[in-house]
Amino acid sequence: MEARMKSRANADVMTAIQHLYKAIHAGGVDPRLLGLVHVRASQINGCSPCVFAGVTAARKHGETDERLHNVAAWRDTPFFTEAERAALALAEAATRIQDGAPGVTDEIWDAAVAHFDDEQLSALNLEIALTNFFNRINRTIREQAGKTW
Repeated sequence: MEARMKSRANADVMTAIQHLYKAIHAGGVDPRLLGLVHVRASQINGCSPCVFAGVTAARKHGETDERLHNVAAWRDTPFFTEAERAALALAEAATRIQDGAPGVTDEIWDAAVAHFDDEQLSALNLEIALTNFFNRINRTIREQAGKTW
């Protein structure tokens, strides 16, 4: 399957995305956790380029292969803290909103609130939303895995 678009990105769009990433990283969430959230949402959406880029970036931030290999099964492994589990549950619920999925329930939100302050929650929500944004673009244009941005 070949990518559908080969054009350069609009400079204004790239600037806006850079500002969003700056806001995310200013939110006080460990970059390794942001990476796990990115990888998990990308796995759910079947976005191979984002999974590839997310794993590459997470490793650069010190994430272990053990945790990266198990993020898809985070509920069934001992490798994640309660705070990380809350963030991963939030990412899954916010990503799985199609086909009648319940979205972010009060239970999921309350678990996240128990571990993260308002600024961190904003950063996590923005990371989840931006990941889903890129997942949809990459699926639409049939971007292939193997690139990092």
